[in-house]
Amino acid sequence: MYTLDWKHKAQKQLAKIGDRIARAEIYEAAQVLCDFPNITQVKKLTNNKYQYRLRIGRYRLFFDVAESVRIVMIEEVKKRDDRTY
Repeated sequence: MYTLDWKHKAQKQLAKIGDRIARAEIYEAAQVLCDFPNITQVKKLTNNKYQYRLRIGRYRLFFDVAESVRIVMIEEVKKRDDRTY
Protein backbone atom coordinates (compact mmCIF):
# COMPACT_ATOMS: atom_id res chain seq x y z
CA MET A 1 0.00 0.00 0.00
CA TYR A 2 1.10 3.52 -0.78
CA THR A 3 0.61 6.75 1.10
CA LEU A 4 -0.80 9.86 -0.55
CA ASP A 5 1.33 12.95 -0.95
CA TRP A 6 -0.67 15.97 -2.15
CA LYS A 7 1.42 18.69 -3.75
CA HIS A 8 0.53 22.22 -2.66
CA LYS A 9 -0.68 23.10 -6.17
CA ALA A 10 -3.06 20.11 -6.21
CA GLN A 11 -4.45 21.07 -2.79
CA LYS A 12 -5.16 24.60 -4.00
CA GLN A 13 -6.80 23.30 -7.18
CA LEU A 14 -9.01 20.95 -5.15
CA ALA A 15 -10.05 23.80 -2.85
CA LYS A 16 -11.00 26.01 -5.83
CA ILE A 17 -13.50 23.51 -7.21
CA GLY A 18 -16.87 25.07 -6.50
CA ASP A 19 -19.00 21.91 -6.70
CA ARG A 20 -18.88 20.17 -3.31
CA ILE A 21 -19.97 16.84 -4.78
CA ALA A 22 -17.23 16.87 -7.43
CA ARG A 23 -14.68 17.84 -4.79
CA ALA A 24 -15.77 14.92 -2.60
CA GLU A 25 -15.61 12.50 -5.55
CA ILE A 26 -12.08 13.60 -6.38
CA TYR A 27 -10.98 13.21 -2.78
CA GLU A 28 -12.54 9.74 -2.48
CA ALA A 29 -10.97 8.64 -5.78
CA ALA A 30 -7.60 9.87 -4.53
CA GLN A 31 -7.98 7.75 -1.40
CA VAL A 32 -8.41 4.67 -3.60
CA LEU A 33 -4.98 5.37 -5.12
CA CYS A 34 -3.39 3.99 -1.95
CA ASP A 35 -4.06 0.54 -3.43
CA PHE A 36 -2.41 1.68 -6.67
CA PRO A 37 -1.54 -1.30 -8.85
CA ASN A 38 -4.94 -2.90 -8.31
CA ILE A 39 -7.23 -0.09 -9.49
CA THR A 40 -8.95 0.47 -12.80
CA GLN A 41 -9.38 3.60 -14.91
CA VAL A 42 -5.76 4.65 -14.44
CA LYS A 43 -3.87 5.31 -17.64
CA LYS A 44 -0.10 5.31 -17.89
CA LEU A 45 0.93 8.38 -19.86
CA THR A 46 3.69 8.55 -22.45
CA ASN A 47 5.48 11.69 -23.57
CA ASN A 48 4.07 13.60 -20.61
CA LYS A 49 5.72 15.04 -17.52
CA TYR A 50 3.35 13.06 -15.26
CA GLN A 51 3.32 9.26 -15.06
CA TYR A 52 -0.40 8.49 -14.65
CA ARG A 53 -3.87 9.95 -15.12
CA LEU A 54 -7.15 9.11 -13.39
CA ARG A 55 -10.48 10.28 -14.82
CA ILE A 56 -13.07 11.49 -12.34
CA GLY A 57 -16.11 12.88 -14.13
CA ARG A 58 -14.98 15.95 -16.00
CA TYR A 59 -11.77 16.26 -13.98
CA ARG A 60 -8.39 14.59 -14.46
CA LEU A 61 -6.07 13.76 -11.60
CA PHE A 62 -2.41 13.57 -12.62
CA PHE A 63 0.00 11.74 -10.34
CA ASP A 64 3.40 10.07 -10.05
CA VAL A 65 4.31 6.93 -8.13
CA ALA A 66 7.54 6.24 -6.25
CA GLU A 67 7.57 5.31 -2.55
CA SER A 68 4.26 7.16 -2.28
CA VAL A 69 1.54 8.32 -4.64
CA ARG A 70 2.28 12.00 -5.30
CA ILE A 71 -0.78 13.84 -6.60
CA VAL A 72 0.58 16.61 -8.76
CA MET A 73 -2.27 18.33 -10.56
CA ILE A 74 -6.06 18.42 -11.03
CA GLU A 75 -7.37 19.64 -14.36
CA GLU A 76 -10.92 20.32 -15.55
CA VAL A 77 -11.72 19.13 -19.05
CA LYS A 78 -14.08 21.19 -21.16
CA LYS A 79 -16.31 18.79 -23.06
CA ARG A 80 -18.27 19.40 -26.20
CA ASP A 81 -21.83 20.64 -25.99
CA ASP A 82 -24.59 21.73 -28.40
CA ARG A 83 -22.72 24.91 -29.30
CA THR A 84 -19.51 23.12 -30.38
CA TYR A 85 -20.50 22.88 -34.04
